[in-house]
Amino acid sequence: MGEPVMCKAAVLTGVGTPLEVRDDVELAPPGPGEVRIQVGASGVCHSDLSVQNGTIPLPTPIVLGHEGAGTVVEIGEGVTNVAVGDHVVCSFVPNCGECYFCTRGQGYLCERSGMAMLGGLLDGTTRLTSQGAPLHQMAMLGTFGEEAIVPAISVVKIDPSIPLKVAALIGCGVLTGVGAAMNTASIREGDTVAVIGCGGVGLNVIQGAKIAGAGEIVAIDVFDTKLEMADQFGATRTVKAGEQDPAAVITEATGGRLADTVFEVIGIKDTMLQALSLTRQGGEAIFVGVPRMDVILELPAALEFLYLNKTIKGCWYGSANVNDDVPKLLGLYQEGTLKLDELISREIGVEDVNEAFAAMQSGEVARSVITY
Repeated sequence: MGEPVMCKAAVLTGVGTPLEVRDDVELAPPGPGEVRIQVGASGVCHSDLSVQNGTIPLPTPIVLGHEGAGTVVEIGEGVTNVAVGDHVVCSFVPNCGECYFCTRGQGYLCERSGMAMLGGLLDGTTRLTSQGAPLHQMAMLGTFGEEAIVPAISVVKIDPSIPLKVAALIGCGVLTGVGAAMNTASIREGDTVAVIGCGGVGLNVIQGAKIAGAGEIVAIDVFDTKLEMADQFGATRTVKAGEQDPAAVITEATGGRLADTVFEVIGIKDTMLQALSLTRQGGEAIFVGVPRMDVILELPAALEFLYLNKTIKGCWYGSANVNDDVPKLLGLYQEGTLKLDELISREIGVEDVNEAFAAMQSGEVARSVITY
C-alpha cells in the first residue's frame, strides 16, 4: 500500500461561494476496488456550477469536477479492469456490471451510483483531507484536483493515443448529449429534431441527432455565440429565443406537424413545458437538463398524453453503458464523425476555474478544459 500524496485542487466550501484553490489536499492510498489517477484534464461542466449554486445538493467542503480523464498511477486490492499506466476516462456513474440495472443494459442506473450523492466513495467515506478536515468528492471523482482516488468501476480504459483533454469531454457532456440522441431518443432517418439549450451538452445532442439521421435540427438559445456553435455542430436552423418564435420556425420546417423529438437541455420549468408544446402528436420530449429539486410540472394529461399520444422521457447520463459507449464514441471521433476538439473553447489552469464558471454562464464557451 502506498503512502499519502499531496496535490492541488479546487474546493467548494459552501453554496454560493467561489471555489478555493488549495495546494494542501492530501490523498490517502486507494482502498480495495479503488484506483488513484493522475488527472490529465477536466472539463468545466454546468453540473459543477449547479453544485455551487445549490441546484444539485451535495455536502461541502467538496472537490468539484466530474468530467475528466487521466492516467492510473496506483491500484487498490482486487482491481482487475485497469493497471498502472493505463489511460482512462472517468465516469460519474459507476457501472458495477452486477446489479439489477447493469445486467439489464441500464448501467446508467447502476445501483451503486447513489453513493455519489453522499460525496464520498462506495463505502461512504472519503480519501481526501485539507486543513485538518475531510473533503468530499463530486460524483466519487473530484477531477478539479491534480490527482484523485476513485472507484475502479468509475473508470474506462481508453486508447492512449487519444489526447486526455479530448477524452475528458466524453465523461459527461459528450456521453450525456450524444447519448440522449442516440440512446434515449427514437430518432428515425429524416426526422425533425429541436434542441432547447445549446451549451456544451446541447451541442452534443445536436451532433448526436445528426449522427442518428435527423433531417432537420432546430437549435434554440438566447445567446448568438451558442447558436453560431450549434450551426457548426449540425443544426440546420437556429432560433434566438426572445426574438423569434420557435413554434413558427418548427411549424414551417414540418408543414405544421411540429417536431418528432424535442430535447430540453436547460432544466427550467418554462422550457420543459415549451419542449412538450413543440412536440408533434405521437412525438417525444426528452428532458436532459438538470432542474432544481423543487420544480413541479403541471400538464393537461388527457390532451397531451392520451389524445395527442406524446411521450416524455427522462435522460440520465445519455442512457449510456460506459464500458460500451465510451469506446464507441471515441471510435466515432477517430473516424472523424464526432467533433470533440471543436468543443474545447479554452484550455485553462485549475486556478482559473471561477473565471471559467463566469464564461459558461455568459454563453462565451462550449467547454473550458482544465489541463494539469
